[in-house]
Amino acid sequence: MTAVESRPAGVLETSETSSGHRPFGARVKAFVALTKPRVIELLLMTTVPVMFLAAEGVPDLWLVLATCVGGYLSAGGAAAFNMYYDRDIDAMMERTAQRPLVTGMVSPRECLVFATVLAVGSTAWFWVLVNPLSAMLSLGALVFYVVVYTMWLKRRTSQNIVWGGIAGCMPVFIGWSAVTDSVSWAALILFLVIFFWTPPHYWPLSMKVKDDYERVGVPMLPVLAGNKVVARQIVLYSWAMVLVSLLLWPLGYTGWFYPAVAAVLGGLWLKEAHGLQARANAEITGAKLKEMRLFHWSITYVSLLFVALAVDPFLR
Repeated sequence: MTAVESRPAGVLETSETSSGHRPFGARVKAFVALTKPRVIELLLMTTVPVMFLAAEGVPDLWLVLATCVGGYLSAGGAAAFNMYYDRDIDAMMERTAQRPLVTGMVSPRECLVFATVLAVGSTAWFWVLVNPLSAMLSLGALVFYVVVYTMWLKRRTSQNIVWGGIAGCMPVFIGWSAVTDSVSWAALILFLVIFFWTPPHYWPLSMKVKDDYERVGVPMLPVLAGNKVVARQIVLYSWAMVLVSLLLWPLGYTGWFYPAVAAVLGGLWLKEAHGLQARANAEITGAKLKEMRLFHWSITYVSLLFVALAVDPFLR
């Protein structure tokens, strides 16, 4: 890996970072930013409801807290490793130009130490306060995200998000194992829901910022293929996601509430996905393509779907 300065070429120095004066408050915010807290919100949103489903009611709330803290530390460590490795391309992309390593608020060495402490600490936390299975699943997700996605897939194939997204599916296994100390078919179904959700969630954003990815040579699907191809893939993954999301009910893991909500949410998702495909097929570009509508809806979709999962045990 090529060494990169903490303040790469092309990034303007501020009076604070150039003089070596980095305010404590700004430094704290920078280290928090290394953990990508907005991404972790989604990961926890898929962890906690699964614990309710696994417990068939309210799980031990101390266990929920321990799992959430461990999950945050583990995912935060993975995110920090990702920023350390990607600091060269982050400096050249508008979307990531204000990340802590690019601005110089955190040095590469500090980031690497911080990420290592979070990785080791989170594994120990899960092992002691949750159970060894959850610890191993958490560590496996971290290693997969850093090594398989960040270091191998991201810069080599347009399938990076498809297979790299496996790391983002692991919280459902972790949530289930935290309660039951095992993994079930229900957890596998939810794993597949997130697996099929990830590409149509991320590809619309990639369509929006594809110039950034093209500039740094990251082969996201929208960089290599036209909008028609990307939209068709989004529709295919969307259908797979919706169909898989409905499997929990016939297999006896939920009552009537979850599948009812899943069907409505899935219908709304498919309407939005097919709308994007229609606009892409009509060769609409720019703001009128409205690709970010699906991106924003995808966050609402997964949040409401998993809330329904948590509520369902109380309505049987």
